Amino acid sequence: MALMTLSMVSCKDFFEPKTDDVLSSKDYISSQTEVYTGYIGIITKLQAVGDKSVYLTDTRGELLEPSENSLPELIALYNYNSDLSGNSYADPAAYYEVIVACNDYLENMREFRKNRPELTDDERFDALVSLTVRDKVWAYLTLAEIYGQAVWFNDPLIKVQDLSDNTKFQLLDLESVVDRCINLLDNGDESTDYVDGTLTFSWYQWLDPETPLAESDYRYWDYMTPPYEGLMAKLCLWKGACLQGKNDYAGSKSYYQTCADLMFDALNTVISDQDLNYYYLPTAATAGNYARYWDNPDPYAREVVSAIIYDYTRNQTNQLLHHFSKEYPNKYLLRPSLLTLANCFENNSFNPGYTSSSEKRNSTVFGDRFTDQPYLAKFRPSGSSRRVNAYQDDVHIYLFRATEYHYFLMEALNGLGRFEAVDRLLNLGLQATDFVYSEGSMVKDDNGYGTPLPGFEGFTNDWTSVASWGTRKYPHVGLRGAFSLKSRPIATDNSALYLQSNMKANNLAILDEAMLEFAGEGKVYPMYIRTAIRWKDFSIISSRVAPKYGANAEAMKSIIEQQYFVPWDLKLNHE
Repeated sequence: MALMTLSMVSCKDFFEPKTDDVLSSKDYISSQTEVYTGYIGIITKLQAVGDKSVYLTDTRGELLEPSENSLPELIALYNYNSDLSGNSYADPAAYYEVIVACNDYLENMREFRKNRPELTDDERFDALVSLTVRDKVWAYLTLAEIYGQAVWFNDPLIKVQDLSDNTKFQLLDLESVVDRCINLLDNGDESTDYVDGTLTFSWYQWLDPETPLAESDYRYWDYMTPPYEGLMAKLCLWKGACLQGKNDYAGSKSYYQTCADLMFDALNTVISDQDLNYYYLPTAATAGNYARYWDNPDPYAREVVSAIIYDYTRNQTNQLLHHFSKEYPNKYLLRPSLLTLANCFENNSFNPGYTSSSEKRNSTVFGDRFTDQPYLAKFRPSGSSRRVNAYQDDVHIYLFRATEYHYFLMEALNGLGRFEAVDRLLNLGLQATDFVYSEGSMVKDDNGYGTPLPGFEGFTNDWTSVASWGTRKYPHVGLRGAFSLKSRPIATDNSALYLQSNMKANNLAILDEAMLEFAGEGKVYPMYIRTAIRWKDFSIISSRVAPKYGANAEAMKSIIEQQYFVPWDLKLNHE
């Protein structure tokens, strides 16, 4: 693993992502500086693999299709070919390289701490181990979501070796990977000296606290490690779905509750800060600012939870524009399906209240959408801050967005039967009338809060116009309300007779809305699979994906329902 000093000059070389790196040796950590810089080497592996899930999932999902310029490997993914041998897009080796880098770093950290105790800063070193745990969990969860399985190993390796040696490696199915990840995040293991994934560490606070945050390059480093609460929330949704799919609804509820608790804590921490007036909330300001999620060189501060960041001036690039942009020298290899645009994104039956002027997401996400050559504009929008030349765009990739946290919360609350809260989150937003105030009036308690009505536990009135500190200028108006769209129907009867049927209907409504929100981000197709597993109904995937195949739609349905994971023989030798 390449090393660097903690100067930003050295970062220019160090941050160039390459997936063919070979770790130099087992003893690269020899000083405190290398303890910190070695961790940044893991981040380069994340940068190198950041865009891969988009090609592997959205090409097989409802959105993307090959253009006339496309490649045989992409067309094979699009067609759900059962044999993807030699397909560089389908090859999972780059994800395993992240895991190899994490394992190697953890091993060398242990050796350094044992041999150089006088240089060991236990608090910071434990935090760096915790960050590494989260990187490893992210890689494993992503593998499980895409391939339905993963090879688990803790051994430090020089490179990704033959994965057929079952004395060192364990081939696990999706649920087993989820179980391992949950345990590693919460408890650590022998390879981490039982340091878990809950600890925090701020590069900015450590290296650059005197610089205003907006002017510090080190804020990027803090963005690039996936957060504990986002990873654990998603893992809990997967585990709950697996249990519910095995008819263990009672067992699933504890995982849904954990997910909801994590999301309430994460969202309320930001929402309750009066200086961050509409951070982490869909508000009346959302539609006017939506393009800024994508057309700023930096991730949008009011939306970003975690993001992989690239800087063209430091040779940091990914291939998103190469695939989606029509501007030279990009290749326009993939494009949005015209059938999907017509059937879903710009269809009043699917997207209630849609008009070309009200649905700001569509006008931001799709370029040339009324022609026969639309393009995915999320990564090359028309904002004034984009670079002049397409090949220079930095194109950050959101690992977790604040809006995504709202979707996690909706999915969890729906699994708990809290349908009215799901309706508020999705449609018209939390209201002051969802809280009871002291003496039945609008007077608040000593902490400035009203008491949430039954079914709204976990929310605070800081979501509403009647906040603990006074009047909130931009209250929560719901995910669809933020774009002045009509409500998507949500069933609210959670009586025993209708609980499961309404839960499924609402789950599908959440899924349909996610199609609109996360187009082209590699997030939607794994949600299809999770929902299909939960309800043991794989037509949930095929009914949404097959229509883009036009005349071949019926023939594709059975293929999709049987081969929703990317097929890859993990016993092959990937070096």
